Amino acid sequence: MNVGLGKNPTSEIKIGIVLDLQTPFSQICLTSINMSLSDFYENHSNYTTRLAIHIRDSLEDPVQASAAALDLIKNEKVSAIIGPRSSLQAEFMIRLANKSQVPVITFSATSPLLTSTKTPYFVRATLNDLSQVRAIAAIVKSFEWRSVVAIYVDNEFGEGIMPYLADALQDVHTCITIRSVISLEASNDQITNQLYKLMTMQTRVFVAHMPPNLGFRVIQKARDIGMMGEGYVWIFTDGMTNWISSTEHGSSLENMQGVLGLRSRIPNSKELGNFSLRWETIFGQANAKPNVFALRAYDSITALAMAVEKADTKNLRYDKLISAFLNNTTDLGTLGVSRYGPSLLKDLSDVDFNGLAGKFKLVNMELESSTFDIINFIGKEERIIGSWTPTNGLVNENPTSERLGPVIWPGKSTVIPRGWEIPTDGKKTFKVGVPLKRGFLGFVDVKQADPRKATIPTGYSIEVFEAALKRLPYSVIHRYVTFDTPNHSYDTLVEQVHNGMFDAAVGDITIRENRFLSVDFTLPYTESGVFMLVPMKDIENNTWFFLQPWSLDLWVTTVCFFIFIGFIVWILEHRVNTDFRGPPHHQIGTSFWFSFSTINFAHREKVVSNLARFVVIVWCFVVLVLTQSYTANLTSFLTVQRLKPEVTTVNELIKNEEIVGYQNGSFVLKFLIKKGFQVSKLKAYNSAEECHTLLITGTSKGGIAAAFDEVAYLKVIISQYCNKYAIVEPSFKSSGFGFVFPKNSPLTDDVSRAILEVIENDEMQQIENKWFSKRVTVLIQHSFLHTTGLARCYFALGSSRLCGLFLYEDSEISFWRKLTILVRSFDEKDIKSHMFKDSAVHNVSLPSTQCTPRSSTVQNIPWPQNPSENMEFELRRVSLVPSEGFFTPQLEQDEDEEANTLRE
Repeated sequence: MNVGLGKNPTSEIKIGIVLDLQTPFSQICLTSINMSLSDFYENHSNYTTRLAIHIRDSLEDPVQASAAALDLIKNEKVSAIIGPRSSLQAEFMIRLANKSQVPVITFSATSPLLTSTKTPYFVRATLNDLSQVRAIAAIVKSFEWRSVVAIYVDNEFGEGIMPYLADALQDVHTCITIRSVISLEASNDQITNQLYKLMTMQTRVFVAHMPPNLGFRVIQKARDIGMMGEGYVWIFTDGMTNWISSTEHGSSLENMQGVLGLRSRIPNSKELGNFSLRWETIFGQANAKPNVFALRAYDSITALAMAVEKADTKNLRYDKLISAFLNNTTDLGTLGVSRYGPSLLKDLSDVDFNGLAGKFKLVNMELESSTFDIINFIGKEERIIGSWTPTNGLVNENPTSERLGPVIWPGKSTVIPRGWEIPTDGKKTFKVGVPLKRGFLGFVDVKQADPRKATIPTGYSIEVFEAALKRLPYSVIHRYVTFDTPNHSYDTLVEQVHNGMFDAAVGDITIRENRFLSVDFTLPYTESGVFMLVPMKDIENNTWFFLQPWSLDLWVTTVCFFIFIGFIVWILEHRVNTDFRGPPHHQIGTSFWFSFSTINFAHREKVVSNLARFVVIVWCFVVLVLTQSYTANLTSFLTVQRLKPEVTTVNELIKNEEIVGYQNGSFVLKFLIKKGFQVSKLKAYNSAEECHTLLITGTSKGGIAAAFDEVAYLKVIISQYCNKYAIVEPSFKSSGFGFVFPKNSPLTDDVSRAILEVIENDEMQQIENKWFSKRVTVLIQHSFLHTTGLARCYFALGSSRLCGLFLYEDSEISFWRKLTILVRSFDEKDIKSHMFKDSAVHNVSLPSTQCTPRSSTVQNIPWPQNPSENMEFELRRVSLVPSEGFFTPQLEQDEDEEANTLRE
């Protein structure tokens, strides 16, 4: 053909086709291509160009496919190539086309790897496999599965999608736990062995991405060994489901019971209906349906014919040999460059029409992503249970349900599989590793008297784990296995979970960032943080504790004000008030008495001056404030433990080069070194008892000044030695204790939710009380004894001040007799006082009753000198006799005469 000719009604554009001609796939696609050419030019008879196809057989081999493409470019001078079938065959063809500027248009090569290199002349007239990974992730998220197994073919088709599928699943918090690779040439026995390995694993959700000829063999073997039963989940990409209803694999539906699959949605149209009728006629089957690849082959030819008509055929030629591409001694050395390719490629990118497979529009030289139907295969039937679109995401066919469905799962079950099972690789139970501890046995304590018997650990961590397992919606039969951690470090135990020796690890295992790299942790079940434990200085044995609520300055100021107020009141009152008159010592005493008696508002002297009354009112308010403040401070002092930490800051320990302790094997060692402690100043302990011994020994005798550990351990120490130590700030962040599971284990989320349920209920408090109740009891008892003890001291102090001045030790005198003498001493009048002298009469108001003086009882008593006052006094000694808890005054009678009544 003369490619230099211009456009004319008979202008032919050579197009090459490279397919595996001996496969049903290629036969179907060639039929569709021929039908497309016939239909297009029948409907566009006025077009001046015609596509002339040249077919080559790739023989299902990548090398043959490349050789066929080379032959078409070099010898036939084709303007474009349709094909090849597979992504593996397309890789070298694309590079060849890129050098010769001949567009390669594929309607079946879907691997994302084909677009990883710069291939401007590669046109993908089908969907990239990337378009379905988000749809798969949406299905997995809908059913809340946290792990899947990827089964894929060992070539570019299978490997190309895996990184993108993993990223999409990670976005919905799901991971690929196992990647099972099966060769395209694998035998049935090899497939069966691979499936048996997967059967022993935990995950039961399988995502299969492989060509139909391998995929149907895998599903058949899975059915044979029982992997299509209840509890299993199978999800197929559109690479298989697009073929299930075709004439080639239609009989394989019986093996697909309960399988979910993605399929590109083919919109109904009049043209598609007419095409399907003709298709049935050609293949001679009433229910024969063209698959999506046949429809896209049809649309590819239509798009190419439309682009060729628009392209400028003046450049329809090859020129300029590529001598540098390969050695000239080979056939590739004479390969030319198409001048027509660039314009054809540009016009092809502008094509936009509604084809049989849907809308045909290229974005970045790839078919624009469309809708995927989600199919549930039930026997030989298919049921669409939902769809996925790039804009709207997952769309359920049943709007009232949050999930896809209803779904008939493998085994004809309607119960949503949880997506995992306890592994069956020869293990009947779930192996849980527990550390063999030497100290802090309240968390985990393993007692195994008979090695032949099962390990039965106890402790706080074990009970929390058991409580969480009871709240799971399924049963987990587990068995504890003791693990002796070398160097007391739990890193080795965590590593055993990663290596598969244990299915989980339970104990006081701290959640650390470096451990998270290989395993997963549940939510923490304890408080978090690293604190400092220091000894306390006991200041309880201070006799003058009642002075401590106020500072010395406040005491001195208060006393000075009492004296000053007494002086002010005396100045204002002594000239007008007889209560404040008398000898100097009496006036001074009255002033001080009045002032200090305002402490408890016991002053009885009358205040007659208005100025003095104002001063007293203000002073009484001040005294009220002072007494209330003192009472509050003293109450706080008596209630709260009066213990003072010996050390309060980390910097103080570092500055003084003190030796500090840490638990052996703990991450706290690295933490302390990072904070600035010298290694020589760090000492390890293994138990609460050993830590206590080091603390009470002190640094001067080889002990420690403080201990650094996680708050859970420090609380255990305090529970045993409640009043000797204190946890002081500052605190340093840590994540607390958690249970360990393998990476991406579905048990992690379930147990975490169960832990939250335990924490939010009374069960966690009951467990804490069981293992650490001593701490609460001891602290309460100590606080009570501390407070009541001080109260007793306070009462005793007051009693000693009252009684110690007057009572004397005499075993022959009874207690009540001593008390009577004491009260009588206080009750007797001091005849030397000025109040009983002549000058004190003004303070006495006497009745007019006359009394006859008795010489025997009035000796040495000063009598009033005023003759107008006829008074007779009779003095009797007064004693206080106990009566019903009080003291009743009674008169003592003289021995030689009857007592008279005491008259005032």
